[in-house]
Amino acid sequence: MIAPGGACPWATSDPLYVGYHENEWGRPVTSDVRLFEKLCLEGFQSGLSWITILRKRENFREAFAGFDFNKVARFDEDDVARLLQNAGIIRHEGKIRATIANARALLELLREFNSFAAYVWRFEPGAEERPADFSWESLKTITTCDSAVRLSRDLKKRGFRFVGPTTCYAFMQAMGMVNDHIDTCSCRTEVEVLRKALVRPL
Repeated sequence: MIAPGGACPWATSDPLYVGYHENEWGRPVTSDVRLFEKLCLEGFQSGLSWITILRKRENFREAFAGFDFNKVARFDEDDVARLLQNAGIIRHEGKIRATIANARALLELLREFNSFAAYVWRFEPGAEERPADFSWESLKTITTCDSAVRLSRDLKKRGFRFVGPTTCYAFMQAMGMVNDHIDTCSCRTEVEVLRKALVRPL
């Protein structure tokens, strides 16, 4: 299956990539559960290809209680042992423990902010941080930005793990905080319309 003409080059090699690109990537997200899922899966992706995560995403959702952070925060050592035996996910102990730690850190964060969405959207990059053009040659070299560095630093201070600047930027791309569809991609205009219409959470 090939993505429509003009699509981002990374989205043409696999049907899962095509569907993710066409229907999800870059579209603004304000659901706390979905944001938590995206952040944790970006952490699991570290050192791996994103297609590996996409192929296992439903298994991750089942293993981590649909990424309901209230439930994940209550996971204990028995849950860690169970997850390490689950061949349907990435059985990396550090990343598994990080997901549980992140759920607990998120509950603490919510004592200060109305929602996880209200917190993360505060780090939306300004126009001065965006590239001058959105060609593939320009975008394929971008792995982070100043706002992603700030988000990473603040999350780490709050106890989050596997949230380096590159992971945070990939998270921003995935949840629509930036629009990194290339200028010739059929999705770029659609995503811009959605971003302009979005009422940023407070």
